[in-house]
Amino acid sequence: MSQKFDVVVIGAGPGGYVAAIRAAQLGLKTACIEKYQGKDGKTALGGTCLNVGCIPSKALLDSSYKFHEAQESFNVHGISTGDVKMDVPTMVARKDQIVKNLTGGVSALLKANGVTVFEGHGKLLAGKQVEVTKLDGSTETLAAENVILASGSKPVDIPPAPVDQKVIVDSTGALDFQTVPARLGVIGAGVIGLELGSVWSRLGAEVTVIEAMDKFLPAADEQISKEAFKVLSKQGLKILLGARLTASEIKGEEVTVSFTTAEGEQQLTFDKLIVAVGRRPVTTDLLASDSGVDMDERGFIFVNDQCATSVPGVYAIGDVVRGAMLAHKASEEGVMVAERIAGHKSQMNYDLIPSVIYTHPEIAWVGKTEQALKAEGVEINVGTFPFAASGRAMAANDTAGLVKVIADAKTDRVLGVHVMGPAAAELVQQGAIGMEFGTSAEDLGMMVFSHPTMSEALHEAALAVNGHAIHIANRKKR
Repeated sequence: MSQKFDVVVIGAGPGGYVAAIRAAQLGLKTACIEKYQGKDGKTALGGTCLNVGCIPSKALLDSSYKFHEAQESFNVHGISTGDVKMDVPTMVARKDQIVKNLTGGVSALLKANGVTVFEGHGKLLAGKQVEVTKLDGSTETLAAENVILASGSKPVDIPPAPVDQKVIVDSTGALDFQTVPARLGVIGAGVIGLELGSVWSRLGAEVTVIEAMDKFLPAADEQISKEAFKVLSKQGLKILLGARLTASEIKGEEVTVSFTTAEGEQQLTFDKLIVAVGRRPVTTDLLASDSGVDMDERGFIFVNDQCATSVPGVYAIGDVVRGAMLAHKASEEGVMVAERIAGHKSQMNYDLIPSVIYTHPEIAWVGKTEQALKAEGVEINVGTFPFAASGRAMAANDTAGLVKVIADAKTDRVLGVHVMGPAAAELVQQGAIGMEFGTSAEDLGMMVFSHPTMSEALHEAALAVNGHAIHIANRKKR
């Protein structure tokens, strides 16, 4: 007799485990299946995000930035330290401990909510049956009223640079270097490439980022992208745009990469190469041929706005479906689906999903960019405020970047908030809260912001939309 559940979730990443917890909270008998094993050979919950993504990369980003500050800018504050050294294995061990604490925390949360966890590979069969292939090779079939597919994504491999996790690594391997490479190459100037490049650059690596596209961060607002390119280049990241990788050759402990630019064929030699050209959905052996669930040619599962697949009672969320591959998007889809299964009419606002790049300064945005709005023919007013004019940023010795608020010229409704600078992710979230309630720039301008804070930069940018900024000169209306 197969075990019966109201909900079976395949995958325990930020989409799957959140969906499972919410479903259990709503009184549904829930199971969650996970096959990923951590460094200790035990099943680790939390998916890419907790194990080899968002969390470990932030741990390294914070450690490396503290080292950089101690080395480069403590003297500004009158702190003299002598020779500062970084113990890389200790930094990496701290990162591993944080991961262990959090994955253990997810396990405790699932248990506390009464979710049954199965360790192994989940596969959807016909009739909402789910086959679990356990780690010892034995199988068990679960019967489900509803199934949520949350199998996540993995790094894209590219033929010119096959990953060996020794010299050529993916984003996972780049979190485990035990020494700082003298020369580091990064393929891809996206979120992952810039974050990991920043970590090792701060610790002393000479970093070259090779990006095939001609535009830097094309998804971000152009004004922010240009500022980010300038600031990151000044920090020592050498970013080559319009550079197409054609080949790589490992010789001993180093790798020579060949790429073409407008100037023709070029070669560079590195001690390590990180391949960070994006991620693709993990759908290998996820669906039996008669499961009835449709996928596109790239392996994404077709879903509607409520994450329902072509089979009634089967849903898919997170990186295996359309939209941004972001942990917070996956989590909210998980909540929406669990609530819809329980009979609620939950919806998700896909227009207001914040994006963040955790370089320093951070780069973050929510809503639409100036170039997208102009392309749509929307008349807009724009307000900006530089952190160089912020008292709090000056006190923190953190004045690079700006806040940009875009509002509809006719209604004054805020359509986009874009930030590069200290606490950018938090300021953008404030913008997202306002936008969720349909805020106007005037509304933000009329609110009382505490002084001195980084948040005042958002206040001033909102005021600047209508020429009312106090702490910078306003642009004259033409």
